[in-house]
Amino acid sequence: MTGDLTVDLVSRAVRLGEKEVQLTPTEYSLLKAFVIHPNKLLTHRQLVREVWGGAHYEDTQHLLRVNISNLRRKLEADPARPRYIITELGVGYRLRTEPCSSAITEDLIVS
Repeated sequence: MTGDLTVDLVSRAVRLGEKEVQLTPTEYSLLKAFVIHPNKLLTHRQLVREVWGGAHYEDTQHLLRVNISNLRRKLEADPARPRYIITELGVGYRLRTEPCSSAITEDLIVS
């Protein structure tokens, strides 16, 4: 990966270094859930509720895995060895961050 991941929640912009990353609405909703709760483990159930409003689909686990995989392909240098979106087997996922400051801003920079 060349550069840092930057997520601007106000403008809905996602960048890797200088490159803007195009996300689907579902991918953006997943990333936003992670950004709002950096470093926090989000369970499968929490993510489904956050992104799909708790709507019941036949296989929500599969739907979540597919969208996480797509998001990793767009954000990670090596999706098989993710740097940002970390799997907690059998439980959920977390966004690993290194905050740039102690102040919370509307921008999150993941380095």
